[in-house]
Amino acid sequence: MLYRSSNNNPDILTCLANLSSDEVFTPPKIANDMLDLLPPELFTSPHTKFLDPASKSGVFLREIVKRLIKGLAEEIPDLQARVDHIMRNQVYGIAVTDLTAMMSRRTVYCSMNVRSEFSVCRFDDDEGNIRFRECGHEWVKGRCRYCGASERTAGKGEDTPGPLAGEVASPALTRGYLGGSEKTAGEGEESHAYEFIHTVRPEEILGMKFDVVISNPPYQLSDGGFGASARPIYQLFVEQAKKLNPEHIVMIIPARWYSGGKGLDEFRASMLSDKHIRKLHDFFDAEECFPGIDLSGGVCYFLRSRDYEGDCKIITHRRDNISEPMTRPLIEKGTHTFIRFNEAIPILRKVRSFHEERFSFVQPRKPFGIATDVLGEPKSDTNNIRLYSNKNAQKGEGYVSRRDIRQNEEWINQWKVYISYSYGERGDFPYLVTGRPFIGEPGSVCSETYLLIGPFANESQAQNVISYITTKFFRFLVLLMKNTQHATSKVYSLVPMQDFSRSWSDPDLYAKYSLTPQEISFIDSMIRPMTQEAAQ
Repeated sequence: MLYRSSNNNPDILTCLANLSSDEVFTPPKIANDMLDLLPPELFTSPHTKFLDPASKSGVFLREIVKRLIKGLAEEIPDLQARVDHIMRNQVYGIAVTDLTAMMSRRTVYCSMNVRSEFSVCRFDDDEGNIRFRECGHEWVKGRCRYCGASERTAGKGEDTPGPLAGEVASPALTRGYLGGSEKTAGEGEESHAYEFIHTVRPEEILGMKFDVVISNPPYQLSDGGFGASARPIYQLFVEQAKKLNPEHIVMIIPARWYSGGKGLDEFRASMLSDKHIRKLHDFFDAEECFPGIDLSGGVCYFLRSRDYEGDCKIITHRRDNISEPMTRPLIEKGTHTFIRFNEAIPILRKVRSFHEERFSFVQPRKPFGIATDVLGEPKSDTNNIRLYSNKNAQKGEGYVSRRDIRQNEEWINQWKVYISYSYGERGDFPYLVTGRPFIGEPGSVCSETYLLIGPFANESQAQNVISYITTKFFRFLVLLMKNTQHATSKVYSLVPMQDFSRSWSDPDLYAKYSLTPQEISFIDSMIRPMTQEAAQ
């Protein structure tokens, strides 16, 4: 029997999804969880058309076929006639590489050669309904007009999928998971110019209307920037899918779009204001969907329904803890942002009901104009300003001259608080969320390694600010805005200002904002205690 399952034989696509040191694909379980978002009647109609515009393993198409085989049993009783109808008229894929096209055909048709006797459905051509077409980048001022790839790298065959910004990617992340291959275009392999997003008219690729577009698209490409800089491209697949105007779109993508940034600001604004997004499953830890993948910020998958308009049903996943679904706007009123955790909403609303000013002491990056890789020198008559930097944290105290300070000289002799600009964590909650803050005494400066909080009139005020930062309450509100390891002043925007003529503790803050035992317990489950000891 076609597409027969057995408890004695592991699904090969599940095995492939767990190969974290090689090609990584969407696990069948996640593919089915995503398909469960769709109305069941789609799988009982012989007219529903499905498209995966970024097919890799073919898992979405295979699972769709299995559902249609079951759903059309009464409509088309003969099994072979049913399979032929489904394969030829209902299920389509656009592969991201020639290799994944062959793999997808093997998965769906049980043979890479769709003309062969081993194919469960015979076609007159070599592709069936799973195609791959090589296409090129179109350069405008050194960038591809469609995907933003760099001509400087892609033009030399070096434009390969790169790690997400600020991370060191595993081979899995830089190859199959992001849709690429081990070899570069310069070696006669893929150019990473994906057909679906390299056109202004995606509807012309296959020349037909689709009811459902479902995919796990490539996430990014190297953009020719410093180090492992990469440009996100998954949003381009979502926007292209919208142009097809299907009844439903289901995609799994990185959750970094929640906070925008590098090429994502317009996409973020579009998504958060989109009333057609009906359901959103949010995973803070990407390993819940992709075992072995280290993806800062997590992932999400969503259902966008063309004929629906309203609030979104949001389900938050934290390892084995799944929140009660909450139907609410994607933008929490008064915050201009998406709040990931449903349990956080009543807490945040209580805090905002005080209408307090936001915690505005956090200064922009690079407060003294000193790069993060600067190493201070031994103390001398001229080098007598202490430098707090990543390099000196590793090698001991370092000092710079006043002439090395490019901006905000007036802060040098004031009290400050320093805190790491970048702080990443992996694994289960509770989290620290931020690095430990420490006093920046008069006569000191910091490099871009740290954010500066302040300045303050005296040490007592600075210490009271540190007491506030180290509370779980403070760091919980930061967590709601912090979707990556980087922490600009923006991630502190939900934190309210306090009276810093006194110190603060969690019991003080819980009492002030009338938090319930359940709300306090939720904060405790999310945030680890932090001591107030000095740290760099």
